[in-house]
Amino acid sequence: MPQRGAPLIGLPACVIESSNYTWHSVAEQYLRAVVAAGGVPVVLPALGSATDIAELVDRLDAIMLTGSSSNVEPARYGGPASREGTKHDSKRDATTLPLIRNVLDAGMPLLAICRGHQELNVALGGTLHQNVQELPGKHDHRAPRDQPQSVRYAPVHPVDLTGSLATLAGASAVKVNSLHAQAIDRLAPGLTVEAMSQDGVVEAVRVEGAKGFALGVQWHSEWLVETDALSKALFAAFSDAARDYAARR
Repeated sequence: MPQRGAPLIGLPACVIESSNYTWHSVAEQYLRAVVAAGGVPVVLPALGSATDIAELVDRLDAIMLTGSSSNVEPARYGGPASREGTKHDSKRDATTLPLIRNVLDAGMPLLAICRGHQELNVALGGTLHQNVQELPGKHDHRAPRDQPQSVRYAPVHPVDLTGSLATLAGASAVKVNSLHAQAIDRLAPGLTVEAMSQDGVVEAVRVEGAKGFALGVQWHSEWLVETDALSKALFAAFSDAARDYAARR
């Protein structure tokens, strides 16, 4: 359990329409990962322009961007229209993209996972592939939907590590899970690649010259935080950065 005074970690919610209600939700696995790292998770509603981003940055100690079944709307990065049936979350886009820029300006720690990793790239001016598995030479990075979660979120392919992630892992390569169709296309200015799959998909990025901790990973490290050495180290470093930021604030 987090100790009193543990850092407050904000997690922007996904917006889901169900049973004639609009729900703002975050999957429990992300919340448990924050708790396991000694932080206190705070779910942030995705209210778009109604969100007081300055107030969030002033009150919180870090932001974690989660994965989602929805895709970033391609209009956000000048991409072609999505195929019919593609899930989008315009309210989340309208919340997270400006939030990312404000968080980085403030030097607040940022950990971006899966969709969050893609949002980070878009927020800083990059673009996305919508169906990376259809590109020549690329593998299918999606997980089988008919399998249990323990299979879908298990490590399945290696990535080569550099920079801070290699330091955290104590290795130049690790095996990660893979549950995505979208992937980084054009890397945003100011981002450095820290992990790459063997078929050339950008699997992790670092914000160059960031005032604080600022990393994005394409894989779901929140599912591995209790069993995988790199995931443990990643969340520990993020939580430590949040504590340091809280103390400076």
